[in-house]
Amino acid sequence: MATSRNPVPTYRDHRARRAALAAAIVTALTLALVLNANVSRVHAAGTFSSLRSPGEAAFVAGHRGDKMGAPENTLEALGNALNSAADYVETDVQLTADGVPVLMHDWTVDRTTNGSGPVWNYSYEELATLDAGSWFGEEFVGARVPTLEEFLNLLRWSTKNAILELKGSWTDSQVTLIADLIARHGVTDHVIIASFDIMTLQSLQRVSPELPGMLIVRDIIGDPSALAAAAGAVALVTSKKAITHNPELVQLVHDAGLGILIYTLNDSETWSDAVSLGVDGIVTDRPAELGQWIAQEFTGTDNRPFASRVRATG
Repeated sequence: MATSRNPVPTYRDHRARRAALAAAIVTALTLALVLNANVSRVHAAGTFSSLRSPGEAAFVAGHRGDKMGAPENTLEALGNALNSAADYVETDVQLTADGVPVLMHDWTVDRTTNGSGPVWNYSYEELATLDAGSWFGEEFVGARVPTLEEFLNLLRWSTKNAILELKGSWTDSQVTLIADLIARHGVTDHVIIASFDIMTLQSLQRVSPELPGMLIVRDIIGDPSALAAAAGAVALVTSKKAITHNPELVQLVHDAGLGILIYTLNDSETWSDAVSLGVDGIVTDRPAELGQWIAQEFTGTDNRPFASRVRATG
């Protein structure tokens, strides 16, 4: 099992990094505007095969696996998503007290296990004793919190891709640990790293520039190309609210050569809206259902783009 001697960030570490982040963002945005970085234009299109146009089918990303059919971020949920129509499986990565990357969304284990307290207070050996499935259903009693390595070992035998969200702030050495695991399992071409933290994505650019990064932002204000360039990102992941308030945002992001994903959409109405605007990917709790919906919408006898059909029938 992969381990690391790198210390797990404390609250004080996070607070110090946030202070440094403010200065870093100002500097990076300034440089991005001056240099007008265009590296992401080709890389984004290559990462997603192409940037979508309004009415084209978006790719499907299963949020924390297929969390409707199994406990989120367990191997059962991740395996279900890999076997579904989803193109990507999205999951969350944190470090244990002894530096083992594990899959857990919340900062604490309280909601999804029979344990209590922050993930980083547990060694991996301690975390592995927790029950991560009984809260979901009797058939999942004894499900464990998986390691990233266990998931990558599943991914390597699949044709699917993965989005790994690194939770919180990560140092260069901690990001290197993740990149080394990805390379060791031979899935570098099938993984995208995502984060809310610009400095984490900057670390990714320094230690493993061959891995594409995506910046997660609840809203996009100002020039998306400058924001993405500051993080070295090829795409932005944002909310339904962001594109609802500004429907031209998708085209603005595409004009900058960037991809755009929307989270977390779980019904056909929001899927329709997103596709009609041309988003590249939809993150959903219902990857099997979204995959079926896309198959039905885009393999029917009506070959007009989806947006055109919406306008014709609206």
